[in-house]
Amino acid sequence: MSTSLAPPLAAWFEARGWTPLPFQNEVRERYRDGQSGLIHAATGSGKTLAAWGAVLDNALRSGRDATDEPLALWITPLRALAVDTTRALLEPVQDLDLAWRVERRTGDTAAAVKTRQRHALPTALVTTPESLSLLLTYPRTAEQLASLEAVVIDEWHELLGSKRGTLVQLALERLRAYSPALRVWGISATLGDLGEARDVLLGPGRDGALVEGPPARPLHLDTVVPDDVGRFPWAGHLGLHLAEAVADVVDEAASALVFVNTRAQAERWYQAMRFFRPDWGDALAIHHGALSRAQRRAVEAGIRDGAVRCAVCTSSLDLGVDFPPVDHVVQIGSAKGVARLLQRAGRSGHQPGRPARLTLVPTHAFELVEAEAARTAVAQGDLEQPRPPDLPLDVLIQHMVTVACGDGFTADGLYDEVRRTWAFRDLERDAFDGALDFAVRGGDALNAYEEYHRIVYFRDLYRAASSEAVRRHRMSIGVIVGDGHVDVKYVRGRKLGSVPESFLARLSRGDTFLLGGRALTLVRVRDMTAYVRRAAAGTPAVPRYAGGLLPLSRELATAVRDVLGDVAHGHPPDAPEIDALDRLFRLQQRWSTVPRADQTLIERTRTREGHHLFLYPFAGRLVHEGLAALVALRLARRQPVTFSLSATDYGLELLAADPVPLEPDTAAELFSPDHLEQDLHDALNESELARRQFREVARIGGLVFTGYPGSRTVRQLQASAGLIHDVLARHEPDHLLLAQARREVLERQLDRPRIADTLRAIQASSLLIIDTPRLTPFAFPILTNRLREKVSSEKARDRIKRLAAQLERAADR
Repeated sequence: MSTSLAPPLAAWFEARGWTPLPFQNEVRERYRDGQSGLIHAATGSGKTLAAWGAVLDNALRSGRDATDEPLALWITPLRALAVDTTRALLEPVQDLDLAWRVERRTGDTAAAVKTRQRHALPTALVTTPESLSLLLTYPRTAEQLASLEAVVIDEWHELLGSKRGTLVQLALERLRAYSPALRVWGISATLGDLGEARDVLLGPGRDGALVEGPPARPLHLDTVVPDDVGRFPWAGHLGLHLAEAVADVVDEAASALVFVNTRAQAERWYQAMRFFRPDWGDALAIHHGALSRAQRRAVEAGIRDGAVRCAVCTSSLDLGVDFPPVDHVVQIGSAKGVARLLQRAGRSGHQPGRPARLTLVPTHAFELVEAEAARTAVAQGDLEQPRPPDLPLDVLIQHMVTVACGDGFTADGLYDEVRRTWAFRDLERDAFDGALDFAVRGGDALNAYEEYHRIVYFRDLYRAASSEAVRRHRMSIGVIVGDGHVDVKYVRGRKLGSVPESFLARLSRGDTFLLGGRALTLVRVRDMTAYVRRAAAGTPAVPRYAGGLLPLSRELATAVRDVLGDVAHGHPPDAPEIDALDRLFRLQQRWSTVPRADQTLIERTRTREGHHLFLYPFAGRLVHEGLAALVALRLARRQPVTFSLSATDYGLELLAADPVPLEPDTAAELFSPDHLEQDLHDALNESELARRQFREVARIGGLVFTGYPGSRTVRQLQASAGLIHDVLARHEPDHLLLAQARREVLERQLDRPRIADTLRAIQASSLLIIDTPRLTPFAFPILTNRLREKVSSEKARDRIKRLAAQLERAADR
């Protein structure tokens, strides 16, 4: 295979003292041959240059170095990445003196720039999935993109498992209709099944290259191990108590990122770090998605130029925001997934030959087990693979209206087109026609309402019904649905960021809260804006954001079971994390047992609360929540009984007033995967869960118009979605979107496939049912999780401390 570069590009590399890496050469040659494919390489290994270098090289060879036609689209999952990506693409273009326009188009782009781009697209456009879909609603887009040669999808692993990825798949097929020879390349760093990831990107049956970069840099993974973790752990019992130790770790590095899993944690840890290192001043910063764009940009610039020594951040800095690698990454709490851990670790030590450095900080004693499990999983390369959605008809309906607003379509033509995507490869014509009928007239139940007549058949094509329908649709494009946010501004000053509506609803005038490390007092709320001033004193309330409880991934859960199995066999891993838990494991063995990997432990314990049944599949919180309801239902069918339920990543609890009827000879039926779907429906009030899920489906499918900026609150939108759900359930119970909502509850919220796998694993294992004299170290965190949900955090904390002290005294005796 030839590895020669076009002479101008070769000179550009030589001037920097660079030599293209073998995988970059392979991408360039495959691109030159007209191929599409997936680039998989570690963070910082040159993936961006591999893809962009291929585009540049081919343009220089084919005489398109002076083109004023659109040549390439670069799709990024985050608007924040678009700025840095544009800068990275523009650098070689300017150095090579190419007459190209490299621009970005996102929700942050000025209206005047968007208007100019609609008349003349740049040579290379950096955009997001939502902005790409919006571009397809303009009639001249087909003519403008006929010259398109390449589409690059950055951070494909971030899109693969979501409806945003489906939106990209549909848009790519539309672009192929404009430019049949289009090359499509994906870029990713952390994927478990590369073949599937490539096939989802390119569509089933399409050949494509799979180019892997150099092996990932070594990862030095260590842990802040507390002096005493105790024998009865509970969520949050460590955490901020280790803040000074974290400050000591950061002291040893010239620069660091401290990752947390939620925005609320970011606010708390920023305050804690500032308490222990007040002399750091502005060198300590905070970064998360609720802060204003200006504040985030200032922090990123500070990291880039060295003014910020340490940033406490969420996933807002997970991806490739352009700044030099830091010396050290700290992860507060478990990352709950191997891929997420590697993604964050990759932000450190990009220099060749230098290992990435990540320190884990447990907030719970069992996260020490996760730390050792993560170390093993990383060494074995066990990465998670996001599950791409199948047949999300709400996204298809939205895409139908998008295409109708643009060029229009024929039913047969669009059906064949969408069937070439992975998401809709199994789409039946009846389902397609049902989705089209819904876009045309709202189906049978909503036919009388004009606002649901979004598409008309006119002159042999389906087109947008009116200019008003086009405007409304452009306002609604996208599949990101979440809690509404309210802007936060000083009474006389700049915007600080935003907080969820649900949080603001709990505040009264004069209350204080934290945002961006500042204690703020609420003055008033007007026109979807909260006006504040700096708080003089008082204890701030911390905003609670959605998505705070990350579930343990399948791969990490398996690794946890393996570590515990080694402990059970008497051959624990030689690791400081496991050594720190020695007293806990010894007590667990004394009062119950530590199960082997081929065993399932069930503990039965009686307390003043009643009779407890604890089950330990170690399969993750989402699975355990569904499993707890399922087991409770099946036990109640044998004997009338009412349960209180609790679940964590490691196990689940059923609490009843009377003894729980469970014996080894009757357990096979209890843990059978047979009739799982119906039993989950009966156990979990699946219809109510589906009603909630319908809000997302209704929003994406265009049933609920979000309105013009500031015109409707999330509560109003939820009420509208609930009303429509009830109308459809009454008059059209088999409606395709109702069925989709039910399916998504089972497949994604409840993770039915993984529940079934867990049930089969329990059936195949040896079942250990042990009556324990008191709560064991394994049972304690599950019970305390239920206590924290029942009473206020302060009351729960006091009660948990007293209970732990009692159990510690019993253990000492």
